[in-house]
Amino acid sequence: MSTGERDRVEWMDRTKPEEKGGTERLRRSGTPAHAPTGPVGAPGRAMTSFTPADEEKRRGVRRMKSTATGLLLLVAIVYTLAKWAESAGAGAWAGYVAAAAEAGMVGALADWFAVTALFRHPLGLPIPHTAIIPTKKDQLGVSLGEFVGENFLSEEVVRQRLRSVGIAERLGAWLAEPEHADRVTAELATALRGALTVLRDSDIQAVVSEAVTRRASAQEIAPGLGKMLEKVVSDGGHARFVDLVCVRAHDWLVLHDEQVMTAVEGGAPGWTPRFVDKRIGERVYKELLRFVTEMRDEPSHPARGALDRFLADFASDLQSDTDTRARVERLKGEVLDRAEVQDLIASAWTAVRSMIMSAAEDERSQLRLRARASLLSLGRRMATDAKTQAKMDHWVEGVAVHVVTTYRKEITSLITETVASWDAEHTTRKIEAHIGRDLQFIRINGTVVGSLAGLLIYTVSRTLGA
Repeated sequence: MSTGERDRVEWMDRTKPEEKGGTERLRRSGTPAHAPTGPVGAPGRAMTSFTPADEEKRRGVRRMKSTATGLLLLVAIVYTLAKWAESAGAGAWAGYVAAAAEAGMVGALADWFAVTALFRHPLGLPIPHTAIIPTKKDQLGVSLGEFVGENFLSEEVVRQRLRSVGIAERLGAWLAEPEHADRVTAELATALRGALTVLRDSDIQAVVSEAVTRRASAQEIAPGLGKMLEKVVSDGGHARFVDLVCVRAHDWLVLHDEQVMTAVEGGAPGWTPRFVDKRIGERVYKELLRFVTEMRDEPSHPARGALDRFLADFASDLQSDTDTRARVERLKGEVLDRAEVQDLIASAWTAVRSMIMSAAEDERSQLRLRARASLLSLGRRMATDAKTQAKMDHWVEGVAVHVVTTYRKEITSLITETVASWDAEHTTRKIEAHIGRDLQFIRINGTVVGSLAGLLIYTVSRTLGA
């Protein structure tokens, strides 16, 4: 099948998909029928389809082929006429024209062979080192990957390029504009809401609960509590709490005098007279009320001093006494193991999530206002402060170099594997559509240069022979 016939068949396949089956198109193109053609399984999809722009380029290639071939036919006709004129005794000029035309044909044919050998076997003959692109496609992909890795993905090239760009200064100037800061803030809020929507509450609650529990279990709390209590007692911070307890105790005793006296009478021996029990209950209640009242009204009451000493001793025991610290740890473990505490820890995520979602949706929330202000401040510093620029550029360079050096093999293998996945025939035609027009100028130039070279050689030969 000629090139023109193949082009017409492919054009029919593309313009009448309802009349041609996918398997038939694959058979005509040389691709196995089982080859994947979907967007997921066909990395070579871009190389097995022709866009309208590709079709226009192919028409340009055909026009240039016709021009180059026409020029070859022209010099062949000129050569024939010149040789006829020379044999008819037209004069010396016929020899010069014939030599130029002959050399032009040789140059045109040689360049035709060279250009054609890139894409296919000339005249269909399996001449060695022809059809280079379809037969050497995979090797070209490997070479291209190695070339990109060595010349574009090296640490020196990446650092030099990023340094010349000045990312920090440009990004800072862009970010310092209020409308740009608003845009970034809105995008960040959208991304945050999306992330919170995707995450499952049960998973996050389990992670938070496990993290808090593990952290609390691993960290001994008694020494910290002891230091805190010691600081509170030394600063007198507990005095207000003692005042509150004394006031509440006094008020409770005033309101519940009967219950207190009844409780005292109920604890008396059975053999004592009831009036004695009553008098003792009244006496105990009055003394208890007087004691609480004095503690409430006298900051220097001995009981307050005794309480201060007790708390100071307890703070010291929390920090240094082994038994006290062990008891606190056991109590901490019992508290953490209670279902109510675990539910409280897990439910904290729900409250935090709701708070963050509300703040992200509200343009006037403190979260978004502070984020916007931080972005504006960062942008101004990056745009004007040399130290900040250097620090940001160094960080960007480090990240880029890390990615390049770590994943260079994966990046180059992506190029190699992508090229290897392309269909050879379609790849050849696609490449020819893009560069074939320029290559036809080689044939034209070969014809012209060959003619001039032949004319020069013939002229020098005649001159030296004379």
